Amino acid sequence: MGLSKMQKLIIGCGYVGLQVAQKWLEQGHTVSALTRSELHADKFTTLGIKPIIGDITQPESLKNLPQTDTLLYAVGFDRSANRSRHEIYVTGLNHVLSEIKGRTQKIIYLSSTSVYGQSSGEWVDETSECTPQRENGQICLEAEQLFEKQGLISAEEDLTISRAVILRLAGIYGPGRLLARMEQIKAGEPLLGRPDAYLNLIHVTDIVNTILKFDTDIQLESHYLVSDNCPITRQEYYETLAFILNAPLPQFATEATRQGAMKSNRSNSTERAAGLNKRCNNRKLRGIPGLELVYPTIKEGLPQAIENR
Repeated sequence: MGLSKMQKLIIGCGYVGLQVAQKWLEQGHTVSALTRSELHADKFTTLGIKPIIGDITQPESLKNLPQTDTLLYAVGFDRSANRSRHEIYVTGLNHVLSEIKGRTQKIIYLSSTSVYGQSSGEWVDETSECTPQRENGQICLEAEQLFEKQGLISAEEDLTISRAVILRLAGIYGPGRLLARMEQIKAGEPLLGRPDAYLNLIHVTDIVNTILKFDTDIQLESHYLVSDNCPITRQEYYETLAFILNAPLPQFATEATRQGAMKSNRSNSTERAAGLNKRCNNRKLRGIPGLELVYPTIKEGLPQAIENR
């Protein structure tokens, strides 16, 4: 017996959202997507997605959001929108939740592991304290808290009957994503950043599969950390990348060079440059019946991402 046809809405139909949309269309569902762009609207129409012209920062434009069974909220920061991170992640989300919460059965919200402030190599999971030190993490945490304020999730950690689930995504990689510095590695140029700092990653295929699984009738808690099975150091990551590319082993810049680069370009300094970062434990995700990672580590995922870039 096939799945019944349902109404799906995506707000933030980009790298992840578009792949989810394609899977939902294959399952026979009706998929709508919000966009500010007429060009994107035309693209969505070609793909079989119903476009809705609107802007999350303009609440009056959200009045036409449809009744839907599932809302996937996957909005990223778009510099071309000329809006601050807070306006997009917090104000915009608040507009959408206020408008749509009475018209949708389930909300799947894509957040970030930046909500954790740990930076000394500690292990974190869904029970870990969230005290982000950087603005990006603070804004992501403030956005998450809107769901409790709007009555869409419970503050309790046990199984929830709430209508929203928050997925805290590690660094996303896959075809066309997070493969920067390939030419730099091929040329043997030194890399900035600490080689011993940890990276937490998740392949886009596994994000899509997680969303599709969470869109079924299974009992869910309110928060899940979505990362692969094995946090790695930056040195391990770039050595693996170099091996696949048949490039020289990566070289890292000296501490003095790194500090100089950070001072000259503070806007591009990252959490990893400031410490060892954290290590994400995905035990809770792996406990979901029937959900197995296709790419449990970068050893499986990077070759696929590079081959299909």
